[in-house]
Amino acid sequence: MGPANLIDGRWHPLDAERADVTSVNPARPDDVVWSARSQLGAVDAAVVAARRALPAWRMAGTEVRVAALKRFAAVVSARAEDIARAITREMGKTLAESRLEAKLLADKVAITLGETCQSRVRPWEFAVAPTRVGRCSFRSHGVMAVLGPFNFPAHLPNGHWVPALLLGNTIVFKPSERTPLVGQLMAECMQAAELPAGVFNLVQGGPAVAKALVAHEGLDGILFTGSWPVGRSIMQANLDRPGRLLALEMGGSNAAIVLDDAHRRQAVLECVRASFATTGQRCTCTRRIVVQESAAPWFIPAFCRMASTLLVGDGDGAAPAFMGPLATEAARHAALEFQAAAVSRGATILLRAAALDRPGWFMTPGVLTWPRLTLEQDGEVFAPIVQLAVAANDDDALEQANASRFGLAASVFTASRSRWEALCPRLEAGCVNWNVGTAGASSALPFGGLGLSGNHRPAAAFSVDSCAAPIAHLEESSDGAAVPDGALWDDTWLG
Repeated sequence: MGPANLIDGRWHPLDAERADVTSVNPARPDDVVWSARSQLGAVDAAVVAARRALPAWRMAGTEVRVAALKRFAAVVSARAEDIARAITREMGKTLAESRLEAKLLADKVAITLGETCQSRVRPWEFAVAPTRVGRCSFRSHGVMAVLGPFNFPAHLPNGHWVPALLLGNTIVFKPSERTPLVGQLMAECMQAAELPAGVFNLVQGGPAVAKALVAHEGLDGILFTGSWPVGRSIMQANLDRPGRLLALEMGGSNAAIVLDDAHRRQAVLECVRASFATTGQRCTCTRRIVVQESAAPWFIPAFCRMASTLLVGDGDGAAPAFMGPLATEAARHAALEFQAAAVSRGATILLRAAALDRPGWFMTPGVLTWPRLTLEQDGEVFAPIVQLAVAANDDDALEQANASRFGLAASVFTASRSRWEALCPRLEAGCVNWNVGTAGASSALPFGGLGLSGNHRPAAAFSVDSCAAPIAHLEESSDGAAVPDGALWDDTWLG
């Protein structure tokens, strides 16, 4: 199938001749993966279709929706290799990472249907009086827009629409313009799961389509994963819609603290993995490392040495590359500009990041060091560049780690549980790990951040919270209403 939107259960081909959205293989930029002209009017058509499908889907019952999601899980499991190869070709990550992402799709369905998630939206009741019951039920919000990112183009939007569909919402999905092929493949899988027409819709496009979607009057909620600037624009577009649910996951400038009693091998390996996984293009990648002064002599040389050995290559190449290319040429240019700007402001290069002289947007890892990490050094560079600083003690390390406007993930490396327990509650992040790197999360736990990283609506196991509204009920089974003080009543008035 060629480039198309999926609206109301039907595919609508897009013009491939006058393309305004084009994705290429980051490892081989002459390989055009997907190219077409978006249709702004498709936004309204998709929202209208989702609105029309909503009443029946909302009232279909949990068993019907569970069965549909199980069919979807079976489809994505059967097509896992196709999905993985599409992710690698369009986004550039290694095939091993892409295969893991593809596997997570069905896993997310299983987790969402499990007790941990279901218990969060299960109705409950209690006795208010002998004949009166208080009850809480949950009702779907309605039509939900899902805006997906490029770095996990299948897994992260899947983490939004699975709970949303389970709880009776309908979906309009706009994938990243960097990964339209993966987005279309996910829509094909959803159609193969035989959901009713209009329950799941796909609209391709760039920023203009995204802006039209998030401002559309027919939405009841927006589930977004991406950058803070885009999240900010979504909030601005909805200032006059306080009833519209916004669940925003917006990246991080994540810190790892390495204390003097850390298990040395564990600290170095986990920090390297978390810093450079997916070529630094995960929102949870370690961007900043604070090393206790007495640990610096062993940690910093080993960290730089291991980082310098990481194999950079095609994600689907014969060699087992650790890092593929960056997703775009602009991203690589921005990373190298960031490194140069840091040096001009006083940073020292311990390991120079450099573009590789070959086709594709490949670059080597970079390590910078500062006398101290402050808000001036804070920022999310979505690339394999890490900033280091030394701390005198635990409190100094904590202060430097918290010197960020973001608050997604943090790690503490120490052999001492007491030191971990003293630092953990004071780290300003939504995901805080002990002797585990910042990159990587469990879908069985909540996932989200503070500050510029999120708006207190965590995803993963808590994503169901953003997909249904709690409704309070008082229910009376008798007809014995009492006459209130200060009023008169006579039964004969009823005739």
